[in-house]
Amino acid sequence: MQRRQFLKHSLVTTGAIAGGIVGVGSTTFLLIDDINPNELTITAALTKLARLSTKELASSGKWDLVQIFTHCAQSIDYSISGYPEHKSAWFKNTAGKVAFSLFSAKGQMTHSLDEPIPGAPIIPFENNSADKVNQAIEQLTQSLLSFDHFDGTLAPHFAYGELSKRDYEIAHVMHVYNHLNEVVS
Repeated sequence: MQRRQFLKHSLVTTGAIAGGIVGVGSTTFLLIDDINPNELTITAALTKLARLSTKELASSGKWDLVQIFTHCAQSIDYSISGYPEHKSAWFKNTAGKVAFSLFSAKGQMTHSLDEPIPGAPIIPFENNSADKVNQAIEQLTQSLLSFDHFDGTLAPHFAYGELSKRDYEIAHVMHVYNHLNEVVS
């Protein structure tokens, strides 16, 4: 196979792998209330979380509300402290980069909403009292603020590899918004 054909085939295969692994294009986004997926900023996410803390919420997915908000906070915290496990360098430099590029271009992410971060401690099921849910929302809020104020070197993402701070911001907000698909009021 000629080099040009090989490279073209490799890029198409990588895109197909990324699309299959992360579910690009396979989910209809029914974001609750007024989330605009084009507003991929910490400020927009914080505004949405502040509104959620005043509502009675439920989860439509496998995870309860505390698990959802804690998982999102965990991911943000790991971008500062380092993820416990990583995909291979090959994955991060091929499928991971393609997936992030596709998500960024669409302004929305899709992924398995009940899959823990590789190597992260399992988040136990809670009784979802209003106090525990509000604590989890506050934890996520604090994680977003900590990330926003962080001026050190960010850790590589476990699947996407090295990201700039702005790219990480986009990834975190898309991740939160994707999980909010399962939060109903």
